[in-house]
Amino acid sequence: MTDQPTTQAQFKQRFISVVADLRQDGINDPEAMAMIGGLAAELADALNKTSWTGIKQSLTPAIYDELLQTFQKRGNEYHKDGRTKLAYAIQLLSVSLVAFTQRSDADIAAGEQLVDQLIDRAAAIHRQNRPRH
Repeated sequence: MTDQPTTQAQFKQRFISVVADLRQDGINDPEAMAMIGGLAAELADALNKTSWTGIKQSLTPAIYDELLQTFQKRGNEYHKDGRTKLAYAIQLLSVSLVAFTQRSDADIAAGEQLVDQLIDRAAAIHRQNRPRH
């Protein structure tokens, strides 16, 4: 019988992989960064927050669950439809969201801070560049 990794260990492996991909390729992809910033800014606006970090700090368990379910559904739809950059953006927001609950792990806490800074910066750039009405 083989030992199955815990859910937390599986998440940590996925999180490390997503952060590594982000550092290697994601930050160099303006379209992906624009989608990340756009999604984060839209969510922050909808929840009357100024940043992605602000959203995470104010989440209730019910909103956390709803947001995670929505991310999963939309991410799967985008991936199925070939909209890989939108799926990538959703995946990054998703792992950031879950990392919030796994901060007791020092590696995840450090990665979460890096990811959140990048998301908040992308959202700020999106807000600066969006058309004013």
